[in-house]
Amino acid sequence: MRYTPEKLGKFIRETRKNLDITQRELAMSSGTGIRFITDLEKGKPTCHIGKVLTVMNMLGIDTTLTVPKNN
Repeated sequence: MRYTPEKLGKFIRETRKNLDITQRELAMSSGTGIRFITDLEKGKPTCHIGKVLTVMNMLGIDTTLTVPKNN
């Protein structure tokens, strides 16, 4: 699956809600601000990748990268 900022934000929001974590709690536990979490969940494409990965790690979201195969 190819993710867009919007799809990733939606996935993060759904995961957070499934874990019953508020945006404030997630912001505090990941060392970010509520504004960042809000922007991330809305799919803002300019969110800092390092912070995005930190938030994903706090939620227990695994990331798998694959190298494209040469045709």
